[in-house]
Order: sequence, then structure tokens, then C-alpha cells
Amino acid sequence: MKKQTRRTERPKVRLRKNISFRMNFLFFSIFILFSLLIFRLGYLQIVKSQDYVRALERTEEIAVNTSVPRGRIFDREGRILVDNLPKNAITYTKMSTTTSKEMLEIAEELAQLIEKDTNRITLGDKRDFWILKNSDEAFNKVTAEERREILSDRSLTKTEQQRAVTRLTRERITDEELNSFSKEDLEVLAIYREMMSGYAFSPQVIKSGDVTPEEFAMVSERLSDFPGVNTTTDWERVRKSTNTILGTTTNPNEGIPKSHLHYYLARDYSRNDRVGRSFFENYYEELLQGQKTVVKNIKDRTGKIIEIKTVREGMPGKDLVLTLDTELQVELEKIVSEKLLQLKSGPNSRYLDRAFLVMLDPNNGEVLSLVGKQVVRNSETGRFEIRDYSFGTFTTRYEIGSTVKMATLLAGYEHGGATVGETKIDEALQFRGPGGTKRSIFNRSFFNRIPMNDIEAIGRSSNIYMFKIALAIGDSSYGGYNSPLRVNLDAFEKMRSSYSALGLGTTTGIDLPGEVGGKPGANEPGGLLNLAIGQYDTYSPLQLAQYVATIANGGYRIAPHVLKEIREPSPDGKTLGPLVQQSEVRVLNRIANTEREIEQVKRGMYYTYYGDRGTARGLFAGKPYDGAGKTGTSETYGYDAETKTGQSTVSLAHVGFAPYDKPEIAYAVLIPHISTGKYTYANNEIVRDAVDKYFELKRLKQERPDDMDVLQEIKPTLKDDEE
Repeated sequence: MKKQTRRTERPKVRLRKNISFRMNFLFFSIFILFSLLIFRLGYLQIVKSQDYVRALERTEEIAVNTSVPRGRIFDREGRILVDNLPKNAITYTKMSTTTSKEMLEIAEELAQLIEKDTNRITLGDKRDFWILKNSDEAFNKVTAEERREILSDRSLTKTEQQRAVTRLTRERITDEELNSFSKEDLEVLAIYREMMSGYAFSPQVIKSGDVTPEEFAMVSERLSDFPGVNTTTDWERVRKSTNTILGTTTNPNEGIPKSHLHYYLARDYSRNDRVGRSFFENYYEELLQGQKTVVKNIKDRTGKIIEIKTVREGMPGKDLVLTLDTELQVELEKIVSEKLLQLKSGPNSRYLDRAFLVMLDPNNGEVLSLVGKQVVRNSETGRFEIRDYSFGTFTTRYEIGSTVKMATLLAGYEHGGATVGETKIDEALQFRGPGGTKRSIFNRSFFNRIPMNDIEAIGRSSNIYMFKIALAIGDSSYGGYNSPLRVNLDAFEKMRSSYSALGLGTTTGIDLPGEVGGKPGANEPGGLLNLAIGQYDTYSPLQLAQYVATIANGGYRIAPHVLKEIREPSPDGKTLGPLVQQSEVRVLNRIANTEREIEQVKRGMYYTYYGDRGTARGLFAGKPYDGAGKTGTSETYGYDAETKTGQSTVSLAHVGFAPYDKPEIAYAVLIPHISTGKYTYANNEIVRDAVDKYFELKRLKQERPDDMDVLQEIKPTLKDDEE
């Protein structure tokens, strides 16, 4: 009997053990889950709490478009170039709960106090306004049957269905109904459309600039009657220089350009924010743009905003000091403009329409002057006028002629095409096929053989010396009269690599948008010889200046820059604020040549000015300074796209630096398509006058008081919309 009992108890024991195991496992699992939950809560509370607080603040804190002025722009001497003109303004800020009806009521009240221009009202604005004012009639524009048909279309979302109904309504508003608006109605509409154009908590300018003192006072007195309306000070961007590289800004009506909308919106801009539209204003937008006021909405339990607290006050943008010397810039502009008009009035000037002059400090890359001028005919007076084209110094490119020969000689030193002091024979070359006949300007005869070293080759501008360097780099040599031109085309890469290290054929790194690089020609044997004398690839005037600056400073290619300093906002618009940061010298590379090779090239440039047969001998004769340079002439082709006609032209260039031993300036002049059949020295004349002016102004600055404001005497004040 006991055995039987024990047998029946065994399953029960096993069952109890199984239940006990399951309960223990369950309790253990619950313990683990609670432990994980506690650990997670601790992680969120301790480790991630600040992240979530910041995320919450971002949803609660809102940046609003307070009218903070952009940073001013000064030249290197502290003269104001771009300023902000204060003006009265009336703004409106809508809340997230504001209705269209409430805004319409405010617009109707404001229309009785201010006059509003109605020119910007569009047909779409009128249609929407008519619907708002005549809701019952607008509803009847679409029949019940049409509504049912649209609403029954399952291929459309609810939003698309509503848009379809609205589109039909808008299309059926008659011209007579649209023309029924009175002048007063249109003023209300003009105000209302401005109020509707912004986001919640983003102030919209209702009227600015032309707000009369009476309007400003009347609206100010009744601000409590107009929720969201405010009277404030707005700012208008004004330029005191015609230099186009300063750039322009948009106005509140334009807001952010569509091409950059997503870029700026991702950086907490609003659609109606003023932003830099071009060049310097655009490149340094983040520094010039003021800091918006940040507010925090305090809500009650129902979500209604009961208070708005200011978290951070708005701040003006940083003031920027340029490397440009405005006094020097203005004087050099006069020199270039007068010479350009003089040349244009002469013969064979149909395709001549521009001239450039760039002046840099070769030791740090500071741009002292960036001059570009275009000559155009006034359609009303028929007379030629000069327009600023300074941005053309880095956005356009040309053949530069013999000014490239220092780069060719340095490439020869680097790649075995020449040695320091080497003599080569200048002689006319005759190739069979694509090479053709090649000569130097001073040696046209096939019977003249002139021994010439590298210094003379630069100073006298020997084409043949450069051709022979290019042949040697291309693993070839001149085989005699009517021999074929055979070269290793790898020479193109070698020579262009050397040119690029000097600054030719590549972007210079200037802190302005839109810069172009070089434009190489095809790799063919005849082109290699033309490349060696600057009549093949094309380069910008700024590249030309960087190139000669690299030679002047001993072989360091430095990025040119127009920003000199960043400063805190000026307290009065006249004196500079505290220094925030200075621009650093940015060395892009050092060329592969030795100091001895670079000095030899500089001696060749010195020969250009002071050698017995230099191409610009006597240019600086009797001057209190010396220098070194190189002239260039390239055979080009002028083309008129409208008439589809063209003719052979000549482009002139000139590069150099001064003084010779301790260069302060490096300069480049380029005049494309100057003439045909008549050689001139306009490039040399511009250089002589420009360098004279630099040293003259340097002396005068040492003699006169520091507070003289030359810019105010010679430049008008321009608004951005007066370009």
C-alpha cells in the first residue's frame, strides 16, 4: 500500500517542482525587466537629461526676425564702404493662433492710418482677397455636383481635392468682380498680403523707409488696439563705393533667393530675411548677418500663449575690415578708366571693351586694389561710359602673351629644359606641318643667330628661347629648317603643373565667390610652343597677379584675400570696434625651384626695366623706387556674338613688382583686344602711373592726419537697388 502511495505522489512532486521552477523563472524575468527599466530611466535622467532639455527648449524657443543691422564694411584705413541707414518701419507679428479674419480686421484699421503702395499686388492676391471678402458668393462658384465629383475622386488626397475646388473658384472670378475693389480696398489688400506672407512669430515689414512721422506717431499711439503691430527702426543697406566686389543684399520683399532657399532655411533663416546676394556680402554672410532675438513662449494648461519671454537679445552683425585701400583704388580706377576711354576713341577699337589692374601685397596676399572697367555706349546720349567690372578680375580669363615667360623658364629649370645662365641661340625656326614658322619679335630673319642667356631672354622677350625650352621638356629639339615637329605630349602636363604651382591655370583661393580657374587648350605639338609664350591657355587677371607675387616673394604661392579683420560692431559707425580676429596668411604651396633659379628670373625681369634692350626700358627712369617686370603681347581674335563677325586683335599685359629688393606691391595689367595693326604701350603706361600713385599716396599718408576721410569726398552713397 505504501509503494502504491509513493508511486502516485511522484507525479505531484514533479509537478510542484516544475511549477516552482516556472515561478522562479518568472520572478527572475520580472526582476531583470525592472532592472532594465530602472537602468534606462537612470540613463535618461542622468546621462541624456541635458540633451532632452535642449531639445525641448528648441521647440519652445523661437528666433524672431528682429530688425538688427548687418555688419558694416570698412577699408583698410577705416573708411566706411558699406553702412546701414536707419529708417522708420511698421511691422506685424502673427501668433500661431491668429486667424485670417483677425488679420483682415487689423489691416482695415491700419489702412485708415497709413498709405500703402499697391503696385506689388498680384492677380492671385486679388482673387484670394475677393474670396475672403465674399465667402458665400465664392462658395457658389462651384456647383454641388462639381463638388461631389471632385470629392468622390479617390485618386486625390483631401488636400488635393480642396485645391481642385479652390482652383475652380479662383478661375471663375470675373474681371468685373476683381475690378470692383476701391482704392481703399486695395490698400487693405496690400497691407493684408504683407501680414500673411510670414510665419508665426516672424515680424513682417508692413511699411518701411517711406513711413511719415505722422504715420509713425499715429500707429505708435494705438499699438494696444492692434495686436501684433509694432513701430520700430528698420535698416537699409547703403554703399559708399561703386566697387562691385562689395556685393549687394536682398531686401525684405525679395527675401532669400529661391536658388539658396533650402540652404538658408536649414540655418534658421526665415524666408523674408535679407541675405548677401553677391560677392563679398554673399561670401561673408554668416559674419555680416545679425543675430536674431530668441524668445520663449509661456503657455497655460490649454496650450494658449500667455507670455513671451526674451531668452537672448538680437545682436548686430560683425564689422569687417577689407584689405583694399579705397584711396588707392579710386586713383587706380581713374587711371584705367581714362586710358580705356582714350583707347576706345582710337582706331581699330571695335572689340576693345575692358581693362584690368590688380595690385597685391606679395608678402601676405592682401589685395590692395582690384580694378576692372568696362566701356559701354549710352543708348540715350550715344557717348561712351565707364562701368565697374572689378569682379571680372577673377571671373574672366584671357591669353596673357609673353608675361608667361618667367613661368616657362622656371618650368625649364625644373624639368631639364634650361639651366641657370644657359645660352641658347635665338633664330627663326621653320617646322614642316603644324609648327609652321616661329620667330622672336626682334629677330625676324632666318639668317640672324643671336646668342642669348636666360636673363636677356626674359628682358628682351625671346620667343625662341622659350620654344627651345618647351622642345627640351618634350624630349625633342629643333632638327633644322623644315624639320617635323615631334614632341612628347607629356610636356603639357609638366609645364602646366609648373605654371599651376605659380598660380596660372588654377583658382587663386581668393575669398570671393565665382572665381574661375584656367582654360587649357588641346594637347597637340604646335600648341606646346604657343603655350610657352602665353598664346594658348587662358588665365584670369588675378591669377596673373598671384603668379608675379609668387616670384616676388621668393616662390611662395599665397592665397589673395580681401578680408583683413573681423571686429565687433562699431559704436558710432565711424570708429572701429574691438578686434575679434585677423586674417591669416594662407600659403598654398612653394614652387619646386631653388632660390638661385628664382633670383635669376627676377634678374631677367629687372633687365626688362633697366637693360639696354629691355621691352620696358626707361619705364621707371628717374623714379625714387625701382622694380622688375615683364610685358606681354598676344595675338587674339575679337568676336561679336550678335553680328557673328570678328577679326584679329592684340591683347596687352604687364606684370611686375616694386621695390626690387623688398617688394611691397605686385601688380598685373591686362587689356584684351586692344587694337589691330597698331602697337601701343597702354599696358606700360598704366603700370607706370599706378606704381607712381602707390608711392605718392604712401608718402602723403605719412604726412597727413590719420582722421582724413578721403572716401567721403570722392564717392557717393548708393543703395543696393541703385546698381
